[in-house]
Amino acid sequence: MPRGELAMGSLETVCWLKGCLVYRFLLFIIWLSSFQDVAAHDKLNEHSSRSTTSELANPPGIGVSGPIQVSPSVIPKYASPALPWTPPMYPTFPDTYEPKLTGKCPTDFQAISSVIDTAASDCSQPFAALVGNVICCPQFVSLLHIFQGQHNVKSNKLVLPDAVATDCFSDIVSILVSRRANMTIPALCSVTSSNLTGGSCPVTDVTTFQKVVNSSKLLDACRTVDPLKECCRPICQPAIMEAALIISGHQMTVGDKIPLAGSNNVNAINDCKNVVFSYLSRKLPADKANTAFRILSSCKVNKACPLEFKEPTEVIKACRNVAAPSPSCCSSLNAYISGIQNQMLITNKQAIVCATVIGSMLRKGGVMTNIYELCDVDLKDFSVQAYGMQQGCLLRSYPADLIFDNTSGYSFTCDLTDNIAAPWPSSSSMSSLSLCAPEMSLPALPTSQTIKNHGFCNGGVGALRLIVLVFLLYVVVVRH
Repeated sequence: MPRGELAMGSLETVCWLKGCLVYRFLLFIIWLSSFQDVAAHDKLNEHSSRSTTSELANPPGIGVSGPIQVSPSVIPKYASPALPWTPPMYPTFPDTYEPKLTGKCPTDFQAISSVIDTAASDCSQPFAALVGNVICCPQFVSLLHIFQGQHNVKSNKLVLPDAVATDCFSDIVSILVSRRANMTIPALCSVTSSNLTGGSCPVTDVTTFQKVVNSSKLLDACRTVDPLKECCRPICQPAIMEAALIISGHQMTVGDKIPLAGSNNVNAINDCKNVVFSYLSRKLPADKANTAFRILSSCKVNKACPLEFKEPTEVIKACRNVAAPSPSCCSSLNAYISGIQNQMLITNKQAIVCATVIGSMLRKGGVMTNIYELCDVDLKDFSVQAYGMQQGCLLRSYPADLIFDNTSGYSFTCDLTDNIAAPWPSSSSMSSLSLCAPEMSLPALPTSQTIKNHGFCNGGVGALRLIVLVFLLYVVVVRH
């Protein structure tokens, strides 16, 4: 196999090559009322866990409640409390209910019920913000595309009138919330009812679309999207862009640059892309369309680092002239990364981009030495950590979903649990970073337990260490 081909698959297979299994993280939800009851019980019993929970710091910029208890093995043994207190090992989940709809959206929601259920699970109340960029928003947008295409299959229209779009959008959100989804999804994903209207795209019906677009070519390109190839050797993406350019009135080929004379051109092309997605949704089964759209979204989100971070001024000051392991440098870097890692769950490819972005900022500030190596910074250090175990969860770069079970709660799969070193950029420029370049490969896996330098990787995970890591994630408070 060529080196380039091996590099592309290395992110998803490196754990297997090390001999370790992908860890399944079972995440139990404790609602605010449960937290309050637990806190009151702790106060009455003066349990020693008070000092432990008081040490948990709130992540920056996020409203939070207490940490989520995940595993019965870490639940303290309390004396039998007075009812109706519910112990953390038996969390309660909100009941689903029949939503109150507007009655003005002429759609059979049952026809796309499975896609709606997936979106509701992926955007669940406590986790929507944590997985918004990678899981929730891609699935929500996919749902809107599919709804737009199938809202009225007897109609020739590929878009909804403004008034109908407003009512239908409201109904979609109401249905999702009634199935345990977070009501802040529209704001979280920056989506409005206008996404269903076609905006400024001049072609909005099936007949005209099929007259000007080679629909057979489009469907052949997007009917089955290969998750291993699409992001680096795209087939469906250029077909969608070509169709969008044609119906927007720009007679161009995909290789040409999009005209940027004004924002109207770009807006029209983006609106027309939504019309193309609507057409695909009309012609493909809902499950196939959803799979294809999620893969296309993963190609987009994995190209950028979604984390927000400030200039690493203190790190630059402490590490500028470092050439050997330095406690002050590593401590400063440790503090900086700790300030950003609990923002959200990110994918393994996003972690590479985040590490490169920060490394480029450090190089630009005069830090020439690979301080990631000196301080033992790993890719998993850039994502949400397992409290007390120094283990981060990196999601797979392929589309994934949150799975809900009435007994165990929500679960998802983490990848790259080995200590994969964060890549240090070769320059202060990001232009050289490519996740598809033939020469790109992951840093070598550690072959032995190295001495740690006040970094993040205290006690690496053995290849066959069969334990369940406990994530104490922070719940975003839903303000009604």
